[in-house]
Amino acid sequence: MALHRTARRRQLAQPQIEARSSVRSGVRRGVRRGVRSGVRRGAMMLRYAVIAVLTVPAMLAAGSGSTAAQPVPTSRSDWLWPLSPRPVLIRGFEPPPQPWMSGHRGVDLLAAAGAHIRAPAAGHIVFAGWVVDRPVLTIAQAGGILSSFEPVTSSLTVGTPVTAGQLLGTVVLNRHCPPSSCLHWGVRRLGLYVDPLRFILDRRPSILLPLVSP
Repeated sequence: MALHRTARRRQLAQPQIEARSSVRSGVRRGVRRGVRSGVRRGAMMLRYAVIAVLTVPAMLAAGSGSTAAQPVPTSRSDWLWPLSPRPVLIRGFEPPPQPWMSGHRGVDLLAAAGAHIRAPAAGHIVFAGWVVDRPVLTIAQAGGILSSFEPVTSSLTVGTPVTAGQLLGTVVLNRHCPPSSCLHWGVRRLGLYVDPLRFILDRRPSILLPLVSP
């Protein structure tokens, strides 16, 4: 009789035990996902910070001296696309609400591994190397502008002058834009990230003009 009651109690308690086990399992999965997400965000922010630190001297140089007198690109006619033919835009520029918050500080352009990258405007190489986990190439241009491309492999070295349309390197196979491979293009002007497409596409609002009678 006692054994029967013990077995009955165990049978009644089993759903509660299973429920508690499911909750603990769910919590552990949630924590692991949160940690992985935090690590990814941290790596992304670290990459942006490292790029900024490595290129600050070049940014200051690009914004002073003889280059300061050169015209600053302001419209779609000033720059070239870094890929040819005109690439497909996978993800656009999404500035963060605050500089330290997450966002998308550039644009992602569809590009197969081995695709040629060309300089959108004249300038000189200020950084060519690895940042965190990917190869990055940065060009200083007129008006305190820096263009960064990743992941890109290049034989060009720091200080090399480049002309608009000149071959810079090739896209490295990556999973930045799954399931496709892509080129991430970021542009900073005087230290602030701006939309790279503003230098290529006409982003001005359309204006309807009144009809004029003949």
